[in-house]
Amino acid sequence: MIILVLNCGSSSIKYQVLNMNTENDYNLLAKGIVERIGLETGVLNHRAEGKEKYFLEKKINNHKEGIRLVLDTLVDPDRGVLKDLGDINAVGHRVAHGGEFFRSSQLVNSDTIEKIDKCSELAPLHNPANLAGINAISALMPATPQVAVFDTSFHQSIPEHAYMYAIPYEYYTKHKIRRYGFHGTSHKYVAQRGCELAGMDFLKSKVITCHLGNGGSITAVKNGESVDTTMGFTPLEGVIMGTRCGDIDAGIVTFLQEKESLSASDVNAVLNKKSGFIGIFGNSSDARDIEDAAAAGDPKAKLALKMFEYKVLKYIGSYAAAMNGVDLIVFTGGIGENDPNIREFVGESLSFLGVDFNPDANRGVRGKDVIITRKGSRVTMAAICTNEELVIARDTMILTKK
Repeated sequence: MIILVLNCGSSSIKYQVLNMNTENDYNLLAKGIVERIGLETGVLNHRAEGKEKYFLEKKINNHKEGIRLVLDTLVDPDRGVLKDLGDINAVGHRVAHGGEFFRSSQLVNSDTIEKIDKCSELAPLHNPANLAGINAISALMPATPQVAVFDTSFHQSIPEHAYMYAIPYEYYTKHKIRRYGFHGTSHKYVAQRGCELAGMDFLKSKVITCHLGNGGSITAVKNGESVDTTMGFTPLEGVIMGTRCGDIDAGIVTFLQEKESLSASDVNAVLNKKSGFIGIFGNSSDARDIEDAAAAGDPKAKLALKMFEYKVLKYIGSYAAAMNGVDLIVFTGGIGENDPNIREFVGESLSFLGVDFNPDANRGVRGKDVIITRKGSRVTMAAICTNEELVIARDTMILTKK
């Protein structure tokens, strides 16, 4: 079963084509990204397995044109992997926000589209772009079934006492203000894959997954279900990120508005785009640049890294308490997969939980799945490469076969 996976951002389209034989038996046929949609010069980077990389610059006015370009490339005799578009059996879409409507992935129909649209006010940068991708496929491949896979759905199992905020209850009733969580497909995948690697039963294990990148979140997964996660009503809450502040005293917002004469949108820009690593370090939001600067002795870079490490460690400790223990801690995402320093800091700091960290297994690990604790460690730690596209393809295959 050939599945096209689409992840539409505000000005980009990431895609993969997978041939799914079963949930665990598959082949990646092609992948790529369309960028700079709506700007003067758009870009396509495409790679088909067994063929040369293909790069194209041209104006791409909207997502429909971008997806048309992807489809044309996939059936191109020289650069493609398909004879014609009829080879694609289904299309799976990453959708950022499903609100309280969706506890699981859904076949796309008019009702699904209407509810995704209703959630656009909760994810104004993401859901409209996700819908643009769905609508483009509907126009270009009207007979092909589509599936929406939601970042938030994995976290719909979080209990009420963990997802509610202690503000007047009427705001939940009127505006659905609550913790939703994000990165759900990633947390689900790496928790399952980590248990598989460690020889644990996913449905009978306590797992803490750390998706750490330019955006980051940590999730407590108990017996196969998300029971708490650091991102909240928006992706702003939780750990320090590239340009987002993470947890903050809400009183700072009104204080800044008064002292700096800032509007609500001004404060929103400060907290989402000018804070986190870029706010503390000042020169870059990229963790690699900050690590290089810290190694060279820059005090602000050192501070940014220490703040980040401390926040990650605190959340792991709190989630271990919330679940009355932990069996497995997983690191993923751009930082989690490729930065041995954060893994070492956490591993060496959790000996009280029974983590017997293995620095030799951790050293130099970048972009591969590996256990980084010694044999016999009461708590296992692992670095796992996330694969959100595979989760989307699996759900798409299951739903369309049904």
